[in-house]
Amino acid sequence: METQTKYFTPQEAKKALPLVKRIVRDILNCAYEARMISRSLNGKFEDDIRILELKEKIHEYIKELEDLGCQFKDWNFEVGLVDFPSVINGKEVYLCWRSDEDDIRYYHGINEGYVGRKLIPEEYLEI
Repeated sequence: METQTKYFTPQEAKKALPLVKRIVRDILNCAYEARMISRSLNGKFEDDIRILELKEKIHEYIKELEDLGCQFKDWNFEVGLVDFPSVINGKEVYLCWRSDEDDIRYYHGINEGYVGRKLIPEEYLEI
């Protein structure tokens, strides 16, 4: 069964942001811990139970974001990038947030990615 995309207004995305921030912090903390363990094992970590458990936790956290309707986009697990599907000027876009940003202020086209970020138009930020 195909799931329908949830579209966020900037206000809805901002309302979800406190929870998203906590989940992303958990993802980044697990990834950091996994990197530290991996370094201590000189890269021989494939069967290390701690790494496997952390990997499973990360998958669970990412699923939580997906259940909210968001998409985790930072596969280096360094900046915690999250996209929120939205519609601006009649086009499907992603509201884009990084874990080092206080608020959601940017968006980009579906095929543009992070480098195509633009400020959300003022009229979409009004309540």
